[in-house]
Amino acid sequence: MIVVKDIKTIRDLIKKEKKDNKKIGFVPTMGALHKGHESLIERSIKENDTTIVSIFVNPIQFGPSEDFNKYPRPFENDKNICERLGVDILFNPEKEEIFGDNFLTFVDIEKLQNNLCGVKRPGHFRGVCTIVAKLFNIVTPDRAYFGKKDIQQLIIISKMVEDLNFDIEVIPCPIVREKDGLAMSSRNSYLTPEERKDATILNIAIKEAISMIENGEKNSNKIISSIEKRIKSVPSARIDYVKIVNKDMIDQESVKNGDILALAVFIGTTRLIDNHIIGEEINW
Repeated sequence: MIVVKDIKTIRDLIKKEKKDNKKIGFVPTMGALHKGHESLIERSIKENDTTIVSIFVNPIQFGPSEDFNKYPRPFENDKNICERLGVDILFNPEKEEIFGDNFLTFVDIEKLQNNLCGVKRPGHFRGVCTIVAKLFNIVTPDRAYFGKKDIQQLIIISKMVEDLNFDIEVIPCPIVREKDGLAMSSRNSYLTPEERKDATILNIAIKEAISMIENGEKNSNKIISSIEKRIKSVPSARIDYVKIVNKDMIDQESVKNGDILALAVFIGTTRLIDNHIIGEEINW
């Protein structure tokens, strides 16, 4: 595995790969890799000739009161994971390499960010789209892999790729969960042992909501109220949002297949997200 810190070197390496007609898979991450990331990497390795992973904690997707400074950065462990899995190139640039000292250009998207995390974290998806667009332009992959846990991000990036004519196939990958159902996230490491137990309430509430829907309940307000009641039964939990939206991020009064049940909940001071696409197979 080659570890690269600068744009020129990675571009030179990619040119050589493409000269040999190799298909390139790309997994952009912020590091603190877990089994969810590993599943993306493994799929890329299976489907492509060359797999590139980026590790870059993107400062412009964090709000002023968010956790940029404490976001976990266990680079040596991440590097070992990538090497063990068979990653070909690990791209780990510094902030200065990506943004320089006079960065003025941003990528924004309308409508799709006007709900869920886009409302709760103003400017977040502007930061996400900007860095992903930059990484796509640097790496020029054939395929890019994103997890469904960040479902709004996945939808927004897919739309950006369509609208800006990136010649890239975005591959959605299933949520990977712990044995107790908690969606894997780098932020899970913030939880105390007691909070970690409490965090399973997200999974429990979603399961109960799915059961309601399977038993014929279609009224979104009733389903949301049931979820909120269940989450509020845990003292350490504070609801940020519980929503049922379609893939255009518009709230739905009546549930149908393809709609997204999405929630964000603080457990203590840690904000966790989870979701389920109605009608899709349950993977827990």
